[in-house]
Amino acid sequence: MRHRKAGRKLGRTTNQRKMLLRNLAVSLIEHGSIVTTKAKAKELRRYVEKLITKVKHEDQSHAQRLVFRKLQNKEAVKKLFKEYRESFIDRPGGYTRIYLLGNRPGDAAEMAKISLILKGEAVTEEEPVVEEEVKAEVKEEVKEEAPKKKRGRKPKAKKEEEAKAEVKEEAKAEAKEEKVEEVKEEKEETKE
Repeated sequence: MRHRKAGRKLGRTTNQRKMLLRNLAVSLIEHGSIVTTKAKAKELRRYVEKLITKVKHEDQSHAQRLVFRKLQNKEAVKKLFKEYRESFIDRPGGYTRIYLLGNRPGDAAEMAKISLILKGEAVTEEEPVVEEEVKAEVKEEVKEEAPKKKRGRKPKAKKEEEAKAEVKEEAKAEAKEEKVEEVKEEKEETKE
């Protein structure tokens, strides 16, 4: 039984998992939003929201030490306390939003975009439209990053070119056979 065993292991050892979440959290704080897999995004949400809750405490010096202990990045901590603190101070939770983006072309992993909800942003009914736009943008990015050559398979364009070449060769072969038959018929007519 797996009672009270919350969290995902993400196929990594404890230290690797801690470093992964730390690096993802720093990237999220620096950029405001990042694209990753669905499982990592859900786990990152738990990690980051606990840190942001600490940012809201009255004793900022102690809170900074606690957050720095988790992030180990001075620039990210400064940005969190100086720029983002005002956005989160009145918010009772739910500091991040996850958009599902579909599957990655290379390995069909479920992709997601996780972003911070800053002051002035509110959850609206128009959100699905934004989600579709984000999906389109990320799909373009993922296609650029996707491996271009798959082993054991020929790309579609090459298959089409080969099919066209085979059709041309068959047409040429049929034309030659017709010419040979015509020449034979002419020889037989001349003999008679």
